[in-house]
Amino acid sequence: MPAPHPPPPQDERLARIALSRILEPGDGNTGRWLRTYGATGLLHRLSHPDAPLSGVGPKRLAGLRNRATLTHPQTDLDAAHAVGARFLIPTDPEWPGQLQDLGDTQPLGLWVRGNADLRIWALRSVALVGARACTEYGAHMAAKLAAGLAEHGWVVVSGGAYGIDGAAHRATLAAGGATAAILANGIDAPYPRGHTGLLQRIAQQGLLIGELPPGAHPTAYRFIQRNRVIAALTRGTVVVEAAHRSGALVTARNATRLGRHTMGVPGPATSGQSAGVHQLLRGEATLVTDAAEVIELIGEMGQLAPEPRGPVVPRDLLEPRAGRVLAALPAGRPAPVALIAAEAAATTDDTIASLYELQSLGFVERHGDNWKLTRQSTRSDFSRCEDKREDTGNVTLRRPDDPR
Repeated sequence: MPAPHPPPPQDERLARIALSRILEPGDGNTGRWLRTYGATGLLHRLSHPDAPLSGVGPKRLAGLRNRATLTHPQTDLDAAHAVGARFLIPTDPEWPGQLQDLGDTQPLGLWVRGNADLRIWALRSVALVGARACTEYGAHMAAKLAAGLAEHGWVVVSGGAYGIDGAAHRATLAAGGATAAILANGIDAPYPRGHTGLLQRIAQQGLLIGELPPGAHPTAYRFIQRNRVIAALTRGTVVVEAAHRSGALVTARNATRLGRHTMGVPGPATSGQSAGVHQLLRGEATLVTDAAEVIELIGEMGQLAPEPRGPVVPRDLLEPRAGRVLAALPAGRPAPVALIAAEAAATTDDTIASLYELQSLGFVERHGDNWKLTRQSTRSDFSRCEDKREDTGNVTLRRPDDPR
């Protein structure tokens, strides 16, 4: 018997739109049924009372079939088109291939609102997520990370919610960058209401993305399932602030399970809003504090963050012999050359040479036969030392590890 011909693309698309109203996101049964029956075959079984369907109890099946009576896929598609949205399915060129990592919980399809190509954007994207009731510190760090990532050409993905999500989206837009919001409701109605303006800006300058058809409302379950899409779509997930019970932690753990990079921004040890992040950092997450450190993990090979170092003070630039002599001088009182030489484990001649070098740089001053530290020797401003070097013309400051 010849294999059945695949359904026309539009039939497949409309079938998946109908199924998106019947089946909840993230249900593992959905993927198994699709592999067995295909989208049109599954819709047929859910729409006809006599058609068998394995892996689901009679009451649950009755509930799904009740939902099937309310589907109007063309109406949903028209409603999406009215707000400038489209419905993507896995066979579309714009479909992000990394969503296949979700296996049987891969989305049936994605409603996308915005002009950018989702597949291209997802290739160079990073998720910034965290607490809704964030602190000022959390909002500042989210904005700093988002702006830095945007300036380096990375797409910032978040959930469009209050708190960390909103701070990340706003900072990305302000930096002229690309941002995408993954929603747990229909993309035709903004949620939360307080982010109506922000979500409209994202739709115009970036992308709004969701699994649920137009008009669908968010639920706690849908928020949790939305997080798996954020994790799968991006190269890595950064959690800025999160309490022990936080949806952001679900996103991070999904990212780890999918083999993505998981990162966390540390906060005060006394902050409950950072407790979940600290828990991640004790396990699978990597600590990050700026965009360069994020890019070092998720970017191309060789994109290393600058090595952190403290400020360079004048003493750091002295050659080792002069540094030992300077350290040998007692604080607050003059000392003879012999005592300084003994403390520095140096000869008298070498000590005298170093003292005159230190005097020319403003570190020490002579009092008769004795030598004393100056006030300038405790300053970290190197400009005065540079002026001294230019005056003498024959004194060179070098780092202690300089082999010359």
